[in-house]
Amino acid sequence: MKTTLLTGAALAALIAAPAMANNWTMTTTWPSSLELIEIDKHFVKVANDLIDDSELTIEFFDGGSLVPAGEVFGAVESGTIQAGADWPGYWAGRDAAFSPLATTASLFNAVDYVNWIKAWGGAEIYNEVYGRFGMVYLPYGVTNNESGFRTVGKPVRTTEDLQGLRLRVSGLEQGKLLEKLGGSQVSLAGGEIYQSLERGVIDGAEFSTPNVDLSGGFQQVTKYWSTPGWHQSSSVFGVMINKQAWDALSPETQEKLKVAADATLLWSLANTEKRATEAYQAFQEAGTEITRLDDATLENIQTMANETIVEVACANPSSAKVYASMLTYLDDYAKWRDASAPFNLGRTPHGPDLARIQECAG
Repeated sequence: MKTTLLTGAALAALIAAPAMANNWTMTTTWPSSLELIEIDKHFVKVANDLIDDSELTIEFFDGGSLVPAGEVFGAVESGTIQAGADWPGYWAGRDAAFSPLATTASLFNAVDYVNWIKAWGGAEIYNEVYGRFGMVYLPYGVTNNESGFRTVGKPVRTTEDLQGLRLRVSGLEQGKLLEKLGGSQVSLAGGEIYQSLERGVIDGAEFSTPNVDLSGGFQQVTKYWSTPGWHQSSSVFGVMINKQAWDALSPETQEKLKVAADATLLWSLANTEKRATEAYQAFQEAGTEITRLDDATLENIQTMANETIVEVACANPSSAKVYASMLTYLDDYAKWRDASAPFNLGRTPHGPDLARIQECAG
């Protein structure tokens, strides 16, 4: 394994030194304490194993060791570093289109993202959006629906229980949807959630899949867990690559990086589902009270999620273009997916009206 982890003065010297075309610096938005970083490390290992040292070596650094998590985008954009691992939704303030590239509210599951990215034009959409900022993007991680909400003082068994709660929620559409349900969004980095729960700054939080939440220690500071993760029905992770650094590579090396990304994409789904299953049991054993919203409630949330998606999409043509592509995929795949039930790959959601989204896309 050629992944290199350095600390202290070596990091500062590495940033200051001019980067060689065959020696990339890569960091992530995730600290070493959160299990999501394992997806990034897996990609780096596979890439370094596939690519000869004379072509490219990627040196990887834990989140926060080179630049703060919120500055990874800018570091890659400026060329300070060649590559940065991310969750696209963190950059929705720059362009609302980043939000559905990261996750959806009650829409795509993990298989949908993989299908869309690899066979229905999604990869081109990612590179169109990131390309506006001088980057190439390789999606290499996907997780299925997130855990749901973890609360301290009271359980969330119905949407009425969300009334007045201050909840850590990430995502543009997710925050708007929560507000419609009576809660209020609090934006916090993943590393800040534990202390905020412990100190009562927030009433509850969502973050990621059960295994990632377990690595964050949330079982120690919350009593209740409301499933499923309707706010984020799946999540995508990947690597931002500075376009000039990418263009300096040979076509063969570029192809090997794509192969490494595809291999990691498949690994991430299977590994996360296995780890999430183990973590679910660990939360049970820790005494967490786990409840599930009923189907009628989830159907109502779906209706409100559709309304929220239309609102966000119609406020931003770039976002509308992403959603139009996603909904076109859902309509197309439904022909076979629904016919193959019950052996199909997930549900076909009753999503927003495609024609309305296409109209907003222009």
